[in-house]
Amino acid sequence: MVDSGQPSAPSQSTSSRSSSEKLPIPDQPRDLEKTSESTPPTLTDLYGPAPDGGARAWFVALGAACIFFSCLGIVNSFGIFLQYYGTHQLSSHTPDQISWIGSVTACMQFLFGAISGPLFDRYGTWVIRIGAILYVFAIMMTSLCQEYYQLMLAQGVLTGLASAMIQVPAFAVVSQYFDKKRAAALGLVVSGSSIGGIVFPIALGKMLNDTSLGFGWSVRVIGFIVAPMMVFCCFSLRARLPPRETKFFLWSAFTELRFVGLVAAGFFVLLGMFTPLFFLPSYAVSKGMDKILASYLLAIVNGASTFGRILPGILADKYGKLNIYGFGSLSTGIVVLCLTKATDTAGLVVYAVFIGLTSGTIVSANSAAFSTCTTNPQNLGTYIGMGLAVGSIAILVGPPVNGVLLDKYGGYLEASLFSGIMCLAGGVVILATKLTTPEGLFGNV
Repeated sequence: MVDSGQPSAPSQSTSSRSSSEKLPIPDQPRDLEKTSESTPPTLTDLYGPAPDGGARAWFVALGAACIFFSCLGIVNSFGIFLQYYGTHQLSSHTPDQISWIGSVTACMQFLFGAISGPLFDRYGTWVIRIGAILYVFAIMMTSLCQEYYQLMLAQGVLTGLASAMIQVPAFAVVSQYFDKKRAAALGLVVSGSSIGGIVFPIALGKMLNDTSLGFGWSVRVIGFIVAPMMVFCCFSLRARLPPRETKFFLWSAFTELRFVGLVAAGFFVLLGMFTPLFFLPSYAVSKGMDKILASYLLAIVNGASTFGRILPGILADKYGKLNIYGFGSLSTGIVVLCLTKATDTAGLVVYAVFIGLTSGTIVSANSAAFSTCTTNPQNLGTYIGMGLAVGSIAILVGPPVNGVLLDKYGGYLEASLFSGIMCLAGGVVILATKLTTPEGLFGNV
Protein backbone atom coordinates (compact mmCIF):
# COMPACT_ATOMS: atom_id res chain seq x y z
CA MET A 1 0.00 0.00 0.00
CA VAL A 2 2.87 2.28 0.78
CA ASP A 3 4.52 1.48 -2.51
CA SER A 4 1.30 2.09 -4.44
CA GLY A 5 0.72 5.39 -2.66
CA GLN A 6 4.14 6.93 -3.17
CA PRO A 7 4.07 7.10 -6.98
CA SER A 8 0.62 8.62 -6.87
CA ALA A 9 1.73 11.65 -4.87
CA PRO A 10 3.39 13.46 -7.76
CA SER A 11 0.33 12.72 -9.89
CA GLN A 12 -1.98 14.31 -7.31
CA SER A 13 0.32 17.33 -7.02
CA THR A 14 0.36 17.70 -10.78
CA SER A 15 -3.41 17.36 -10.93
CA SER A 16 -3.76 19.94 -8.17
CA ARG A 17 -1.53 22.39 -9.99
CA SER A 18 -3.38 21.76 -13.22
CA SER A 19 -6.76 22.36 -11.63
CA SER A 20 -5.51 25.47 -9.82
CA GLU A 21 -4.41 26.94 -13.13
CA LYS A 22 -7.96 26.55 -14.42
CA LEU A 23 -9.55 28.31 -11.46
CA PRO A 24 -10.41 32.01 -12.06
CA ILE A 25 -8.08 34.27 -10.11
CA PRO A 26 -9.28 37.93 -10.23
CA ASP A 27 -5.82 39.47 -10.11
CA GLN A 28 -4.36 37.49 -13.01
CA PRO A 29 -3.79 39.37 -16.33
CA ARG A 30 -5.18 36.32 -18.16
CA ASP A 31 -8.66 37.04 -16.77
CA LEU A 32 -8.46 40.63 -17.96
CA GLU A 33 -7.68 39.33 -21.42
CA LYS A 34 -10.72 37.05 -21.28
CA THR A 35 -12.90 39.98 -20.18
CA SER A 36 -11.62 42.19 -23.00
CA GLU A 37 -12.32 39.41 -25.49
CA SER A 38 -15.94 39.07 -24.34
CA THR A 39 -16.57 42.87 -24.05
CA PRO A 40 -15.03 45.10 -26.74
CA PRO A 41 -13.11 48.04 -25.23
CA THR A 42 -14.68 51.46 -25.49
CA LEU A 43 -12.97 54.60 -26.79
CA THR A 44 -12.52 55.71 -23.19
CA ASP A 45 -10.76 52.41 -22.40
CA LEU A 46 -8.42 52.82 -25.36
CA TYR A 47 -7.71 56.56 -25.39
CA GLY A 48 -8.88 57.77 -21.99
CA PRO A 49 -11.66 60.25 -21.22
CA ALA A 50 -11.78 63.70 -22.81
CA PRO A 51 -9.34 65.89 -20.84
CA ASP A 52 -11.90 68.74 -20.46
CA GLY A 53 -9.02 71.18 -20.18
CA GLY A 54 -5.26 71.38 -20.15
CA ALA A 55 -2.80 73.14 -22.44
CA ARG A 56 -3.34 70.87 -25.43
CA ALA A 57 -7.15 71.05 -25.29
CA TRP A 58 -7.23 74.85 -24.99
CA PHE A 59 -4.62 75.17 -27.75
CA VAL A 60 -6.99 73.27 -30.03
CA ALA A 61 -9.88 75.50 -28.92
CA LEU A 62 -7.81 78.61 -29.71
CA GLY A 63 -7.09 77.31 -33.22
CA ALA A 64 -10.80 76.66 -33.76
CA ALA A 65 -11.61 80.17 -32.49
CA CYS A 66 -9.30 81.58 -35.19
CA ILE A 67 -11.38 79.74 -37.79
CA PHE A 68 -14.62 81.28 -36.56
CA PHE A 69 -12.97 84.69 -36.27
CA SER A 70 -12.13 84.47 -39.96
CA CYS A 71 -15.25 82.76 -41.35
CA LEU A 72 -18.33 83.73 -39.38
CA GLY A 73 -16.72 87.09 -38.60
CA ILE A 74 -16.84 87.96 -42.30
CA VAL A 75 -20.27 86.40 -42.87
CA ASN A 76 -21.61 88.48 -39.98
CA SER A 77 -20.23 91.55 -41.76
CA PHE A 78 -22.21 91.03 -44.95
CA GLY A 79 -24.49 93.92 -44.06
CA ILE A 80 -21.54 96.22 -44.86
CA PHE A 81 -21.08 94.59 -48.27
CA LEU A 82 -24.83 94.76 -48.95
CA GLN A 83 -24.97 98.47 -48.20
CA TYR A 84 -21.83 99.15 -50.29
CA TYR A 85 -22.87 97.03 -53.28
CA GLY A 86 -26.24 98.77 -53.40
CA THR A 87 -24.57 102.15 -54.01
CA HIS A 88 -21.61 101.02 -56.13
CA GLN A 89 -20.99 98.07 -58.47
CA LEU A 90 -24.45 96.51 -57.95
CA SER A 91 -26.51 99.71 -57.79
CA SER A 92 -28.81 98.41 -60.56
CA HIS A 93 -29.80 95.36 -58.48
CA THR A 94 -32.52 95.11 -55.83
CA PRO A 95 -31.79 94.37 -52.13
CA ASP A 96 -33.14 90.82 -52.41
CA GLN A 97 -30.85 90.12 -55.40
CA ILE A 98 -27.80 91.40 -53.53
CA SER A 99 -28.73 89.52 -50.37
CA TRP A 100 -28.59 86.26 -52.35
CA ILE A 101 -24.78 86.57 -52.33
CA GLY A 102 -24.62 86.55 -48.55
CA SER A 103 -27.28 83.87 -48.34
CA VAL A 104 -25.33 81.58 -50.66
CA THR A 105 -22.19 82.12 -48.56
CA ALA A 106 -23.95 81.22 -45.32
CA CYS A 107 -25.85 78.35 -46.96
CA MET A 108 -22.77 76.76 -48.51
CA GLN A 109 -20.77 76.83 -45.29
CA PHE A 110 -23.47 74.79 -43.56
CA LEU A 111 -24.68 72.72 -46.54
CA PHE A 112 -21.25 71.31 -47.38
CA GLY A 113 -20.74 70.66 -43.68
CA ALA A 114 -22.70 67.49 -44.43
CA ILE A 115 -19.64 66.39 -46.43
CA SER A 116 -16.79 68.00 -44.48
CA GLY A 117 -18.06 66.57 -41.17
CA PRO A 118 -17.94 62.93 -42.32
CA LEU A 119 -14.65 63.63 -44.14
CA PHE A 120 -13.12 64.74 -40.84
CA ASP A 121 -14.53 61.74 -38.99
CA ARG A 122 -12.97 59.40 -41.56
CA TYR A 123 -9.72 61.15 -42.58
CA GLY A 124 -8.82 63.69 -39.90
CA THR A 125 -7.67 67.29 -40.01
CA TRP A 126 -6.23 67.34 -43.54
CA VAL A 127 -9.69 68.62 -44.56
CA ILE A 128 -9.05 71.78 -42.54
CA ARG A 129 -5.70 72.45 -44.23
CA ILE A 130 -7.17 72.27 -47.73
CA GLY A 131 -10.11 74.45 -46.70
CA ALA A 132 -7.83 77.07 -45.13
CA ILE A 133 -5.87 77.54 -48.36
CA LEU A 134 -9.07 77.68 -50.39
CA TYR A 135 -10.60 80.27 -48.03
CA VAL A 136 -7.76 82.77 -48.41
CA PHE A 137 -7.86 82.24 -52.18
CA ALA A 138 -11.62 82.96 -52.22
CA ILE A 139 -11.16 86.29 -50.41
CA MET A 140 -8.47 87.38 -52.84
CA MET A 141 -10.69 86.43 -55.80
CA THR A 142 -13.54 88.46 -54.30
CA SER A 143 -11.31 91.54 -54.30
CA LEU A 144 -11.14 91.31 -58.12
CA CYS A 145 -14.90 91.14 -58.70
CA GLN A 146 -17.02 93.86 -60.29
CA GLU A 147 -19.99 91.97 -61.75
CA TYR A 148 -22.86 90.27 -59.97
CA TYR A 149 -22.05 86.77 -61.27
CA GLN A 150 -18.40 87.21 -60.26
CA LEU A 151 -19.34 88.12 -56.69
CA MET A 152 -21.81 85.24 -56.55
CA LEU A 153 -19.13 82.73 -57.60
CA ALA A 154 -16.23 84.08 -55.52
CA GLN A 155 -17.89 85.51 -52.40
CA GLY A 156 -20.98 83.34 -52.47
CA VAL A 157 -20.02 79.86 -53.66
CA LEU A 158 -16.23 79.60 -53.19
CA THR A 159 -16.07 81.37 -49.82
CA GLY A 160 -18.97 79.32 -48.51
CA LEU A 161 -17.46 76.03 -49.70
CA ALA A 162 -14.09 76.82 -48.11
CA SER A 163 -15.79 77.84 -44.85
CA ALA A 164 -17.63 74.51 -44.74
CA MET A 165 -14.37 72.61 -45.03
CA ILE A 166 -12.97 74.20 -41.88
CA GLN A 167 -15.90 75.15 -39.62
CA VAL A 168 -17.71 71.85 -39.05
CA PRO A 169 -14.43 69.90 -38.57
CA ALA A 170 -13.40 72.57 -36.05
CA PHE A 171 -16.57 71.86 -34.04
CA ALA A 172 -15.84 68.14 -34.18
CA VAL A 173 -12.17 68.26 -33.16
CA VAL A 174 -12.90 70.51 -30.16
CA SER A 175 -15.70 68.13 -29.10
CA GLN A 176 -13.12 65.32 -28.87
CA TYR A 177 -11.22 67.20 -26.18
CA PHE A 178 -14.22 68.27 -24.08
CA ASP A 179 -17.13 66.34 -22.61
CA LYS A 180 -18.56 67.81 -19.39
CA LYS A 181 -17.39 71.28 -20.44
CA ARG A 182 -18.24 70.86 -24.12
CA ALA A 183 -20.89 73.58 -24.36
CA ALA A 184 -18.62 76.10 -22.60
CA ALA A 185 -15.69 75.20 -24.88
CA LEU A 186 -17.82 75.52 -28.04
CA GLY A 187 -19.14 78.85 -26.76
CA LEU A 188 -15.58 80.13 -26.37
CA VAL A 189 -14.70 78.83 -29.83
CA VAL A 190 -17.67 80.48 -31.54
CA SER A 191 -16.96 83.72 -29.66
CA GLY A 192 -14.09 84.08 -32.11
CA SER A 193 -16.71 84.97 -34.71
CA SER A 194 -17.92 87.76 -32.42
CA ILE A 195 -14.44 89.25 -32.26
CA GLY A 196 -14.19 88.95 -36.04
CA GLY A 197 -17.61 90.55 -36.24
CA ILE A 198 -16.20 93.55 -34.38
CA VAL A 199 -12.99 93.86 -36.35
CA PHE A 200 -14.25 93.28 -39.89
CA PRO A 201 -17.32 95.60 -39.97
CA ILE A 202 -15.33 98.50 -38.51
CA ALA A 203 -12.37 97.87 -40.82
CA LEU A 204 -14.52 97.40 -43.92
CA GLY A 205 -16.81 100.32 -43.13
CA LYS A 206 -13.84 102.63 -42.65
CA MET A 207 -11.88 101.42 -45.68
CA LEU A 208 -14.85 101.36 -48.07
CA ASN A 209 -16.49 104.63 -47.04
CA ASP A 210 -13.75 106.84 -45.63
CA THR A 211 -10.50 106.05 -47.50
CA SER A 212 -9.19 106.01 -51.04
CA LEU A 213 -8.32 102.30 -50.96
CA GLY A 214 -11.32 101.25 -52.98
CA PHE A 215 -13.12 97.91 -52.94
CA GLY A 216 -10.26 95.73 -54.21
CA TRP A 217 -7.59 96.69 -51.70
CA SER A 218 -10.09 96.91 -48.83
CA VAL A 219 -10.98 93.24 -49.34
CA ARG A 220 -7.31 92.27 -49.82
CA VAL A 221 -6.46 93.81 -46.45
CA ILE A 222 -9.08 91.52 -44.93
CA GLY A 223 -7.40 88.62 -46.72
CA PHE A 224 -4.03 89.54 -45.22
CA ILE A 225 -5.62 89.55 -41.74
CA VAL A 226 -7.17 86.13 -42.31
CA ALA A 227 -4.08 84.41 -43.77
CA PRO A 228 -2.01 84.10 -40.54
CA MET A 229 -5.12 82.90 -38.71
CA MET A 230 -5.45 80.07 -41.20
CA VAL A 231 -1.77 79.15 -40.81
CA PHE A 232 -2.15 78.95 -37.03
CA CYS A 233 -5.26 76.76 -37.17
CA CYS A 234 -3.55 74.34 -39.56
CA PHE A 235 -0.79 73.70 -37.01
CA SER A 236 -2.90 73.78 -33.83
CA LEU A 237 -5.84 71.50 -34.72
CA ARG A 238 -5.09 67.80 -34.17
CA ALA A 239 -7.66 65.03 -33.71
CA ARG A 240 -7.47 63.18 -30.35
CA LEU A 241 -9.25 60.06 -31.60
CA PRO A 242 -8.49 57.92 -34.67
CA PRO A 243 -10.77 58.16 -37.72
CA ARG A 244 -13.85 55.95 -37.77
CA GLU A 245 -14.19 53.32 -40.47
CA THR A 246 -17.97 52.95 -40.69
CA LYS A 247 -20.37 54.40 -43.27
CA PHE A 248 -19.70 57.88 -44.67
CA PHE A 249 -23.19 59.21 -43.82
CA LEU A 250 -25.08 58.02 -40.75
CA TRP A 251 -28.57 57.97 -42.24
CA SER A 252 -29.90 56.22 -39.16
CA ALA A 253 -29.71 59.57 -37.38
CA PHE A 254 -32.83 60.64 -39.28
CA THR A 255 -34.76 57.83 -37.61
CA GLU A 256 -34.00 59.33 -34.18
CA LEU A 257 -36.79 61.61 -33.01
CA ARG A 258 -34.48 63.87 -31.03
CA PHE A 259 -32.18 64.50 -33.99
CA VAL A 260 -35.10 65.17 -36.33
CA GLY A 261 -36.61 67.59 -33.81
CA LEU A 262 -33.35 69.54 -33.50
CA VAL A 263 -32.97 69.65 -37.30
CA ALA A 264 -36.50 71.08 -37.65
CA ALA A 265 -35.89 73.59 -34.87
CA GLY A 266 -32.61 74.70 -36.41
CA PHE A 267 -34.35 75.24 -39.74
CA PHE A 268 -36.88 77.65 -38.23
CA VAL A 269 -34.33 79.52 -36.11
CA LEU A 270 -31.80 79.97 -38.92
CA LEU A 271 -34.59 81.13 -41.23
CA GLY A 272 -35.09 84.19 -39.06
CA MET A 273 -31.94 84.99 -37.08
CA PHE A 274 -29.86 86.44 -39.95
CA THR A 275 -32.26 89.32 -40.69
CA PRO A 276 -30.63 91.86 -38.33
CA LEU A 277 -27.14 90.83 -39.46
CA PHE A 278 -28.04 91.51 -43.10
CA PHE A 279 -30.39 94.47 -42.89
CA LEU A 280 -29.61 96.40 -39.69
CA PRO A 281 -27.09 98.80 -41.34
CA SER A 282 -29.43 99.62 -44.25
CA TYR A 283 -32.36 100.02 -41.84
CA ALA A 284 -30.29 102.41 -39.73
CA VAL A 285 -29.35 104.47 -42.82
CA SER A 286 -33.05 104.66 -43.74
CA LYS A 287 -33.63 106.19 -40.30
CA GLY A 288 -31.05 108.91 -40.96
CA MET A 289 -27.94 107.39 -39.37
CA ASP A 290 -24.56 108.13 -40.95
CA LYS A 291 -23.24 105.26 -43.13
CA ILE A 292 -20.00 104.84 -41.16
CA LEU A 293 -21.85 104.90 -37.84
CA ALA A 294 -24.38 102.42 -39.24
CA SER A 295 -21.54 100.07 -40.11
CA TYR A 296 -20.51 100.13 -36.45
CA LEU A 297 -23.87 98.65 -35.46
CA LEU A 298 -22.74 95.23 -36.69
CA ALA A 299 -19.61 95.59 -34.57
CA ILE A 300 -21.85 96.30 -31.58
CA VAL A 301 -24.02 93.28 -32.40
CA ASN A 302 -21.00 91.00 -32.61
CA GLY A 303 -19.36 92.52 -29.55
CA ALA A 304 -22.46 91.81 -27.49
CA SER A 305 -22.71 88.31 -28.97
CA THR A 306 -19.32 87.50 -27.42
CA PHE A 307 -21.05 87.41 -24.04
CA GLY A 308 -24.10 85.81 -25.64
CA ARG A 309 -21.96 82.87 -26.74
CA ILE A 310 -19.65 82.36 -23.78
CA LEU A 311 -22.05 82.75 -20.84
CA PRO A 312 -24.84 80.53 -22.24
CA GLY A 313 -22.23 77.88 -23.03
CA ILE A 314 -21.15 77.81 -19.41
CA LEU A 315 -24.78 77.73 -18.24
CA ALA A 316 -25.64 74.97 -20.73
CA ASP A 317 -23.20 72.55 -19.09
CA LYS A 318 -25.03 73.09 -15.79
CA TYR A 319 -28.66 73.65 -16.73
CA GLY A 320 -28.89 71.74 -20.01
CA LYS A 321 -27.94 72.32 -23.63
CA LEU A 322 -31.51 72.13 -24.93
CA ASN A 323 -32.78 74.48 -22.21
CA ILE A 324 -30.31 77.21 -23.14
CA TYR A 325 -30.77 76.64 -26.88
CA GLY A 326 -34.55 76.98 -26.53
CA PHE A 327 -34.29 80.07 -24.33
CA GLY A 328 -31.90 81.72 -26.78
CA SER A 329 -34.19 81.05 -29.74
CA LEU A 330 -37.29 82.39 -28.00
CA SER A 331 -35.53 85.54 -26.79
CA THR A 332 -34.03 86.11 -30.27
CA GLY A 333 -37.50 85.91 -31.79
CA ILE A 334 -38.84 88.51 -29.37
CA VAL A 335 -35.99 90.92 -30.09
CA VAL A 336 -36.28 90.48 -33.88
CA LEU A 337 -39.99 91.38 -33.64
CA CYS A 338 -38.97 94.69 -32.04
CA LEU A 339 -36.72 95.84 -34.91
CA THR A 340 -38.96 98.67 -36.16
CA LYS A 341 -39.37 100.07 -32.64
CA ALA A 342 -35.76 101.32 -32.77
CA THR A 343 -36.08 104.62 -34.62
CA ASP A 344 -33.18 106.82 -33.46
CA THR A 345 -29.46 106.42 -32.85
CA ALA A 346 -29.75 105.57 -29.16
CA GLY A 347 -32.52 103.06 -29.81
CA LEU A 348 -30.58 101.38 -32.63
CA VAL A 349 -27.48 101.01 -30.47
CA VAL A 350 -29.50 99.45 -27.64
CA TYR A 351 -31.22 97.17 -30.14
CA ALA A 352 -27.85 96.06 -31.54
CA VAL A 353 -26.72 95.11 -28.03
CA PHE A 354 -29.82 93.03 -27.32
CA ILE A 355 -29.88 91.19 -30.64
CA GLY A 356 -26.20 90.36 -30.13
CA LEU A 357 -26.80 88.97 -26.65
CA THR A 358 -29.72 86.78 -27.71
CA SER A 359 -28.65 85.57 -31.16
CA GLY A 360 -25.14 84.81 -29.93
CA THR A 361 -26.54 81.81 -28.09
CA ILE A 362 -27.81 80.08 -31.21
CA VAL A 363 -24.70 79.06 -33.19
CA SER A 364 -22.78 77.50 -30.29
CA ALA A 365 -25.90 76.04 -28.64
CA ASN A 366 -27.02 74.52 -31.93
CA SER A 367 -23.86 72.41 -32.29
CA ALA A 368 -23.81 71.56 -28.59
CA ALA A 369 -27.43 70.37 -28.85
CA PHE A 370 -26.56 67.88 -31.60
CA SER A 371 -23.95 66.36 -29.29
CA THR A 372 -26.82 65.08 -27.12
CA CYS A 373 -27.87 62.77 -29.98
CA THR A 374 -24.81 60.49 -29.86
CA THR A 375 -22.49 59.14 -27.20
CA ASN A 376 -19.68 58.39 -29.68
CA PRO A 377 -17.41 61.42 -30.24
CA GLN A 378 -16.16 59.86 -33.48
CA ASN A 379 -19.62 60.50 -34.98
CA LEU A 380 -20.01 64.11 -33.86
CA GLY A 381 -18.69 65.66 -37.07
CA THR A 382 -21.21 63.70 -39.11
CA TYR A 383 -24.14 64.50 -36.81
CA ILE A 384 -23.33 68.22 -36.71
CA GLY A 385 -22.65 68.36 -40.44
CA MET A 386 -25.87 66.60 -41.44
CA GLY A 387 -27.93 68.68 -39.02
CA LEU A 388 -26.52 72.02 -40.18
CA ALA A 389 -26.85 70.99 -43.83
CA VAL A 390 -30.64 70.99 -43.53
CA GLY A 391 -30.50 74.35 -41.77
CA SER A 392 -28.45 75.74 -44.65
CA ILE A 393 -31.59 75.74 -46.81
CA ALA A 394 -33.19 78.13 -44.33
CA ILE A 395 -30.12 80.37 -44.41
CA LEU A 396 -30.27 80.37 -48.21
CA VAL A 397 -33.89 81.50 -48.51
CA GLY A 398 -34.31 83.59 -45.35
CA PRO A 399 -32.56 86.87 -46.29
CA PRO A 400 -33.85 86.90 -49.90
CA VAL A 401 -37.41 86.39 -48.63
CA ASN A 402 -36.90 89.35 -46.33
CA GLY A 403 -35.46 91.30 -49.26
CA VAL A 404 -38.61 90.59 -51.27
CA LEU A 405 -40.78 91.72 -48.36
CA LEU A 406 -38.72 94.89 -48.10
CA ASP A 407 -38.97 95.56 -51.83
CA LYS A 408 -42.72 94.87 -51.94
CA TYR A 409 -43.85 96.76 -48.85
CA GLY A 410 -41.13 99.42 -48.73
CA GLY A 411 -40.53 98.94 -45.01
CA TYR A 412 -38.97 96.57 -42.50
CA LEU A 413 -42.04 95.65 -40.41
CA GLU A 414 -43.09 92.66 -42.50
CA ALA A 415 -39.54 91.28 -42.59
CA SER A 416 -39.18 91.57 -38.81
CA LEU A 417 -42.56 89.88 -38.23
CA PHE A 418 -41.69 86.96 -40.51
CA SER A 419 -38.21 86.43 -39.02
CA GLY A 420 -39.31 86.86 -35.42
CA ILE A 421 -42.12 84.34 -35.73
CA MET A 422 -39.75 81.80 -37.30
CA CYS A 423 -37.35 82.09 -34.36
CA LEU A 424 -40.21 81.70 -31.87
CA ALA A 425 -41.40 78.59 -33.71
CA GLY A 426 -37.90 77.12 -33.53
CA GLY A 427 -37.71 77.76 -29.81
CA VAL A 428 -41.00 75.94 -29.22
CA VAL A 429 -39.80 72.92 -31.24
CA ILE A 430 -36.55 72.79 -29.23
CA LEU A 431 -38.44 72.65 -25.94
CA ALA A 432 -40.79 70.02 -27.38
CA THR A 433 -37.74 67.94 -28.35
CA LYS A 434 -36.91 67.62 -24.66
CA LEU A 435 -39.82 65.16 -24.43
CA THR A 436 -37.60 62.64 -26.26
CA THR A 437 -35.01 62.67 -23.45
CA PRO A 438 -35.13 60.60 -20.23
CA GLU A 439 -35.17 63.83 -18.20
CA GLY A 440 -38.37 65.03 -19.86
CA LEU A 441 -39.70 68.54 -20.48
CA PHE A 442 -38.61 69.98 -17.13
CA GLY A 443 -35.21 68.27 -16.85
CA ASN A 444 -31.79 69.86 -17.16
CA VAL A 445 -30.88 68.58 -20.59
